[in-house]
This record gives sequence, structure tokens and C-alpha cells, in this order.
Amino acid sequence: MSELNELIMEQLHWFVVGMIVIILTLWVTVIAQGAKVRKMRRAYDAMMSGSGVEDLETLLLNLKIQMDAIEEEQGNHRSHLDTISQTLKGVKSKTGIVRYNAFGERGNDLSFSIAILSERGDGLVLTGLYNRENSFVYAKPLKNGESQHSLSPEEKEAIHLALQEG
Repeated sequence: MSELNELIMEQLHWFVVGMIVIILTLWVTVIAQGAKVRKMRRAYDAMMSGSGVEDLETLLLNLKIQMDAIEEEQGNHRSHLDTISQTLKGVKSKTGIVRYNAFGERGNDLSFSIAILSERGDGLVLTGLYNRENSFVYAKPLKNGESQHSLSPEEKEAIHLALQEG
């Protein structure tokens, strides 16, 4: 036992030096971690100032509620835009017009066929036939660019021009 005591006493100074090194290392680590915590605390205080809430949990809950409201409003806007998009496809925005001489040598180029169509090809074709004695106007409904009434070559050309319009 005395030999063990002598060995411990001989090595005690190395043990003390080792403990001092460990304590100094831990002390430096604590100081560095304290600096990091102070920096994070300053960032947290800067983030929370002016928000009107005291803790991060309340702030996050408020942000979640706001996010849900924004997503709901976005869904409403999306459905509204889809409705508008479908409505716009029905708007008669494509036109094609052809002027021609309907009566050969007896007339002039005052006769016309005009097609007014939507994106889907729905609409109408108006044809005006003019000569010196009379003037006639005909309207034919169109569904998908076709009519249940017979179409003249000029009316078909006006429909074709309207459908080509971009």
C-alpha cells in the first residue's frame, strides 16, 4: 500500500497539471458558448421587438394562422381565375371578314360575310348581300365552327379566317 501511495505522490503533480488543463479548456468552452448564447439572445430580442408578442411560440402560432388565411384566400383567387378563364373562352373575340361581289358583273364588292367566334368556335356568321335594287342580311349560328345551316364558300372562308386569328 505504501508503494501505491508513493506512486500516487510522485505522479500527483502530473495529475494536478492535467486537471488544470482540463479545467482551463472547459472554462474557455463555457466562455465561447456564453458568447454564442448572448449573440443568439440579441438576435432573438431583435426579431421579437415590435412583433407585439412575448414568446416565439405565440409568434409562430400567429404566423401559422396568417399562413392558413393566405392559403385559403389563394384558393379562392385560383377558383375565381378559373371561372374567369372559362368565361373568357366563351367571349366572342375572333373575327374574320370577307368582302365580295355576290352578283357577278351587275354589282360591286359591297357584299360581305363576317364570322364572330369564341375560343371554342361558337358564335355566328353574318352575311350581307348587296345589289342596286335590294340588300339582304343573313345570320347563321355556329357551334364549334360549324353551322346546322348550309354555308356559302365566302362564309366558310370568313369562319376559317376567324379561327386562324391568334
